[in-house]
Amino acid sequence: MEAISQDLRERVLAMYDQGKHTRRAIAERYQVSDSWLGKLLRRRRQTGSTQAKPHAGNRPAPMAERIAVIQLLIDQCPDATLAELRDRYNHQQKTSWSRATISQVVQKANRPLKKSRCTPANGTRRG
Repeated sequence: MEAISQDLRERVLAMYDQGKHTRRAIAERYQVSDSWLGKLLRRRRQTGSTQAKPHAGNRPAPMAERIAVIQLLIDQCPDATLAELRDRYNHQQKTSWSRATISQVVQKANRPLKKSRCTPANGTRRG
């Protein structure tokens, strides 16, 4: 969603500053919501600015650091399950990551785990 243009912000505020129209009438005239107009007025009152706030966006996580830690944990204990890796990582890094998150980091590190809870210990079938 794009920010509302500065020109429209100034026109809306100029009409409001005239004091001849209600907020609702101004909002309808310029096709903006009454709550947006209220937020714009509050922002101007509190900060003096009518500029749009910068969009924070999704910051990329420092994945290289996380991958390095996970690789180190896998090197220390190559037969660890995801649950064991999660417990060791959470204890070491003081986080609360899920097993799924650890799995994603392991996949990004291209380091497959050697142990699986669903696979029998050996490949032979009995019975």
